[in-house]
Amino acid sequence: MSPQRFRYSGYLRPITYIFDISVFSILALQFDLKPVDWGYFLGFHIMAWGILSIKSGFYEVYRITKVVRIISLIILQAVIFTLIVFFYFHLFINEQYSSQKLFFYLAQVFLLISMFKLGIYFLLKKYRRFTGSNFRKIIIVGNSPTTRQLKAFAHNAPEYGYEMKAHFEIDDNDQEFYLDHIIDYSLQHKIDEIYCSVSSLSNQTINDLIDFADNNLKTIKFIPDNKDLYAKQLTIDYYGYLPILSLRRIPVDDPLNRLMKRSFDLIMSSLVVVLLLSWLTPLLGLLIRIESKGPIFFKQKRNGLGYKEFYCYKFRSMRPNSAKANEWVKPNDARVTKIGKFIRKTSIDELPQFFNVFLGEMSVVGPRPHPVSHTEMFVGKIDKFMVRHLVKPGITGLAQVSGFRGEVETDHDIINRVKYDIFYIENWSILLDIKIVIQTIFKAVEGDKKAY
Repeated sequence: MSPQRFRYSGYLRPITYIFDISVFSILALQFDLKPVDWGYFLGFHIMAWGILSIKSGFYEVYRITKVVRIISLIILQAVIFTLIVFFYFHLFINEQYSSQKLFFYLAQVFLLISMFKLGIYFLLKKYRRFTGSNFRKIIIVGNSPTTRQLKAFAHNAPEYGYEMKAHFEIDDNDQEFYLDHIIDYSLQHKIDEIYCSVSSLSNQTINDLIDFADNNLKTIKFIPDNKDLYAKQLTIDYYGYLPILSLRRIPVDDPLNRLMKRSFDLIMSSLVVVLLLSWLTPLLGLLIRIESKGPIFFKQKRNGLGYKEFYCYKFRSMRPNSAKANEWVKPNDARVTKIGKFIRKTSIDELPQFFNVFLGEMSVVGPRPHPVSHTEMFVGKIDKFMVRHLVKPGITGLAQVSGFRGEVETDHDIINRVKYDIFYIENWSILLDIKIVIQTIFKAVEGDKKAY
């Protein structure tokens, strides 16, 4: 007997929502609120939680959602809900509760919510893989490399819950014949989703399949074959009733994301300036001046957000030489001092850029800014180089932790640097920033082979 297909997914979202509000409601009993105050607390926070969840997409988790996306949603929800709770207690609750007690309450809440949310996600994957249940029956229509990739995905990743029932490799000559066969097959086998290759089908066939899906409660999805275009984060806007596709979505343009990134930058830069640079600067300054005369800091014009120029600061690691100031540093470069070699190897020379971050000229993580002369050289030569200037430049970046830092020896280096930068811009999340910072710290301790 073939396993039954249970479709409990529609119940998971309300169950999860009820669990979440029950957690923060029940745990609030530890504050010993009066019944009326507890009632007001419930009403306010359930409403706030609901509005926040809709805005953040907290419950928009599907079988294809990645774990990193779920963790990002939890972090975002935790940060904003923490602000809401502190606002409510300090404004509406007469009793004084310490920040420590409120933080302990919120830590309990989000520990339980995280365990439940991630637990359901992983349990469903195991459930699908080992029982063969909770699957969606799909068919694939068209013949292209991408349809074959989707077919392999359905076979090799059963934990996602897609059962590939048939692959109709249509060619140009017999689409009308195949169309009737596809429709009959979909009805007979109770197919849930139809995946169509855009390049393999005519407009008429696509429209007929859309009409069939709409009239028979089937889901139809399209597989793009121009991956250079459709693999991007396309967004759709309506000019009246006319749909318009935008090629690139930049997450940092969202006001909430921009606030989160700026808050992260301010916290990080403040900690580094106060706890590290406050004592490290005079110590390094003394060592730098003992070895060679000149300023402690090296400043250089670079291009930032919107291609605007700003002065980027570093600890000076080379002997002053204005004639070669814009040349790439090479291995065993005679310009690099002894103390300079150490601080470059450990990336300590980059630390003054946290002043740039604090002032809002840079971010902790982002595309690394190049000297103006190098930027002008690459603009007309490297495709999509200017995309890097859609966000603030960073002290570190995805390209740097992926092996593309330092001297640009060949076009391959700068082309890959740009690719990583664009990927970062289009896929930014606060969790990605934290991951890159951690990788940067490890690379600084190990010593990057291109840090010379």
